[in-house]
Amino acid sequence: MEIDTGNTAWLLVSTALVLLMTPGLALFYGGLNRSKGVLNMMMMSFSSIGLVSILWLFYGFTVAFGEGGKFWGDLGQYLGTKTFVGENDLWGETGIPIYVFIAFQMMFAVITVALISGALSDRVKFAGWLLFAFGWATLVYFPVAHMVWGGGLIGGDIGALDFAGGTAVHINAGAAALALVLVLGKRVGWPRESMKPHNVPMVALGAALLWFGWFGFNAGSELTADGVTALAFINTQVATAAALLGWIVVEWLRDGKPTLVGASSGAIAGLVAITPACAFITPAAAVLLGVVAGAVCALAVGLKYRLGYDDSLDVVGVHFVGGWIGCLWIGLFGTASVSSLVETDGLFVGGDATLLGKQAISALIVSVYSFVIAFALGFVIDKTIGLRVSAEAEVDGIDIAEHAESGYDLSPTTGSSGGAFAMAGIGAGKSTAEPAVESDDSAPVSEKVAG
Repeated sequence: MEIDTGNTAWLLVSTALVLLMTPGLALFYGGLNRSKGVLNMMMMSFSSIGLVSILWLFYGFTVAFGEGGKFWGDLGQYLGTKTFVGENDLWGETGIPIYVFIAFQMMFAVITVALISGALSDRVKFAGWLLFAFGWATLVYFPVAHMVWGGGLIGGDIGALDFAGGTAVHINAGAAALALVLVLGKRVGWPRESMKPHNVPMVALGAALLWFGWFGFNAGSELTADGVTALAFINTQVATAAALLGWIVVEWLRDGKPTLVGASSGAIAGLVAITPACAFITPAAAVLLGVVAGAVCALAVGLKYRLGYDDSLDVVGVHFVGGWIGCLWIGLFGTASVSSLVETDGLFVGGDATLLGKQAISALIVSVYSFVIAFALGFVIDKTIGLRVSAEAEVDGIDIAEHAESGYDLSPTTGSSGGAFAMAGIGAGKSTAEPAVESDDSAPVSEKVAG
């Protein structure tokens, strides 16, 4: 079989789109964070690109996609010390070189690890984060990817469906985030102090990059350019749009005003929910999914205040809850009319509860497995090298304590005129700035989504 240049070109573009999502996530999380921890938050995403890319090349891919048992692929089949550049080194019947598929799936592994970091705002040691990322990717993400996509327990034996990562990515990362939050404990001052997003335009820019890249994430998961690719693409767009509206409607009714943070978060909730289902449901069902996911996730982010877990940037409320919604939606609206992979139609489209049961079991397996391993890893790291920074470092700012730099240097330039800062009224002798307004602890939950 020869290389299919069309399919290869499409997957190369999709790979680049999915890579772009992690810097987009860094901007999204960074904007939601407080200013004194923005660099640490972004560093956790960028370090995931560096660390997980290497792990994936050397052994992650062969664990996930090597032929093997229920939980672990053949370690020798695609080991990183081997090369795959021959004419016949193609992935299945797609006509795509193996290295292109390895690179595409590498980006999924990268962003899944990075997603967890949003729950850990302002209080985790960078060295502890790197050690956790190494252990969790090795013990959780790689085996779960095999179970879901590599012919293992979930995709092969149970027969549950996950087109692009509802269980393998979002439920997986959300469960791990919840576990680490419980190990770390609450931030100093939470929830008494108002900890609002420090840069809302940065949040919106990050969400826009994620939305753009997600077309490679979902539509690219078909690997080839065909009708399923088109369905996944349109479903991704309309579900995300509907979720954006669903979230801001909840804000409007609950808080009196819609917010840009809410619109951005709603879009992410829709992207999360449609990820597992994008190739298995009709566009009409995708719109309904988006509305439900946006509204439910908007309500779910408030659970941390009721239950007392400090999920700083709502990884649990958006990714864990949204992933569950999308996974179960396949069991409700999945239909063989749009995908031959759906063997039994969903409960609401003329089928029975068989597929819904499979979806629920798969989500539960990943939730429990990821939570338990993440909690154990976090506990061991905390008792050895330490996972949490000191209270003093947290209060003064983790950027300075962990990285010796800050996101914003607003000190005046040298000289009597003060340069551009004086022109802007910063550091000038006479200030025209309005008096500072004390933080408002009564701010609505939507404004506190950054924790």
